[in-house]
Amino acid sequence: MTCRYILVMLFLASLVTLPLHAGCAARHSGVCGEDLPDGFVRVTDMVPDVLLDIRYYGTFNFVGDRVDGYIAPVAILSRPAAAALARSATAAREKGFVLRIFDAYRPQTAVDHFVRWAKDATDQKNKAFFYPNIDKSRLFELNYIAARSGHSRGSTVDLTLVNQVTGIELDMGSPFDFFGEISHHGAPHITREQTANRNLLKSIMEHAGFLSYPEEWWHYTLADEPYHDTYFTFFVQ
Repeated sequence: MTCRYILVMLFLASLVTLPLHAGCAARHSGVCGEDLPDGFVRVTDMVPDVLLDIRYYGTFNFVGDRVDGYIAPVAILSRPAAAALARSATAAREKGFVLRIFDAYRPQTAVDHFVRWAKDATDQKNKAFFYPNIDKSRLFELNYIAARSGHSRGSTVDLTLVNQVTGIELDMGSPFDFFGEISHHGAPHITREQTANRNLLKSIMEHAGFLSYPEEWWHYTLADEPYHDTYFTFFVQ
């Protein structure tokens, strides 16, 4: 009787789990933790030694809070972008560095959160670190915040280089996500060493097929990105 009871319970349990698994077939919903849309991968599946510092999952970012749509501190990219990033990682490794990612795919949900935050003049938690010299009311005008982001197309990554031996990030002259001219490629008020570090990252990324963004030293987009006109909404998880 005991064995028969166990078999029956296992059978019933299998019936209960089937609808839950089927529900995850709605892969663009952002609800299911394991599924990604076809054509997307978690970066660590293709670049196992990449370092992750997913800023919008935590509170150390310009918003000062976890950003909507970031359910786990993982990096997701389109498969072609992740393959190109693997080439970048190999090139960096040969020079004694590893890649550290701050952000990759970013759901439209997160971009909408940025827009709401930018419109709230009273919320300035991390102004002193990320935008000390800019009035928050000008963030749209100066194009630091926009209603859409290339990150939501799935082939853009924000990253830096870390020394393999010391574990220390290269000095790029400004922090990630700093709103100001000093973050631009060719910024006049950084040292030769900082310029050389930026150019090293730029060379590694461009040789792998990425394009740089003139106003952010950390921002790279796959030149031949597969989803030019699609802005995805599935969650980062």
